[in-house]
Amino acid sequence: MSKLLEKVTDLNDLVLQGKAMEAFEKYYDEDIIMQENESQPTIGKEANRKREEEFFSNITEFRSAQPLKVTIGENTSMVEWQYDYTHKESGIRNYSQVSVQEWKNGKITKEKFYYNN
Repeated sequence: MSKLLEKVTDLNDLVLQGKAMEAFEKYYDEDIIMQENESQPTIGKEANRKREEEFFSNITEFRSAQPLKVTIGENTSMVEWQYDYTHKESGIRNYSQVSVQEWKNGKITKEKFYYNN
């Protein structure tokens, strides 16, 4: 198993255990750039930490998350997730999302999420 695959597998396992913020602290670079579809990217670990905390605090019912496919390339990983939850602002959400992650020195430096709105 490649080192990158080990990291991605651990990150996904943390998310599945309800430890997404722990995964964020462990695997995301201080200068992380995160972007949802074609929205403006959020830059820096502090700004993204706040965005993630706000997202999770607005989930009113969490039913499931499942990584369907994982692809590893040269300093790049892609994970297709299936999510099912209820969000305070957007209601019932059941959808697939692809997360494309760029890695450097064992940390994610850029992550973009692709999904239907």
